[in-house]
Amino acid sequence: MKTVIAFVCTHNSCRSIMAEGLMKHLAGDIFDVYSAGTENYPAPKPLAIEVMEDIGIDMSYSTSKLLDKIPGKLDILITMGCGVECPYIPTKYRNDWELDDPSGGPKSDFVITRDLIKQKVFKLIKEVKNGTLYK
Repeated sequence: MKTVIAFVCTHNSCRSIMAEGLMKHLAGDIFDVYSAGTENYPAPKPLAIEVMEDIGIDMSYSTSKLLDKIPGKLDILITMGCGVECPYIPTKYRNDWELDDPSGGPKSDFVITRDLIKQKVFKLIKEVKNGTLYK
């Protein structure tokens, strides 16, 4: 059975969709991966999609989604540092990654954010695989 994870941000247009794409790409075999936002937003940020494609991850399928598009029960809930207050969602583990929002900045800001997310995703995968996340 796969570990169910969701990445949540305000608009689901940048950080949370990058995290979703990285987790699906790196460990889709062990995770069911979702992302969502707490507010409506028309579409992902083009630079978020572009910096993911720069590292070979196709994000053309991405859309900005609301919380009602994620399962009602999760193993892991990660918020991205946007100060969002999620309604109660049952989860075994919750963490806030406290990432700055690159929206409105140059592409280099999106690259920095993507690389920080990648580091955190690698760490999370390792902790789940070796059983240390829930301790």
